[in-house]
Amino acid sequence: MNHEVEDKGEAAAATAAATVYDPAAPAPLGVERTPTGHADVDMLLERLGDADHLAADGHIEVYEDVHGGLREALTALDARPGPPVPPSSYDIRS
Repeated sequence: MNHEVEDKGEAAAATAAATVYDPAAPAPLGVERTPTGHADVDMLLERLGDADHLAADGHIEVYEDVHGGLREALTALDARPGPPVPPSSYDIRS
């Protein structure tokens, strides 16, 4: 019977040790993400929430993924044809 008490005590100590605060453990940052109205960008911003469930060493993959996606979105904006350029009002010949 004495062994049962010791086993329960050891189990309780192990449980307490497992619940000790670990600053490197995943924890939500609580950063609010406001939708932009641009579906691709909003999807990437939501992807940042994935970092809340990863240890700190896993954040880099999420950040690189989001950064690459935002760069692609900006590059796509540059590739869109803009309004026609108005003709020059001066003669460039000299």
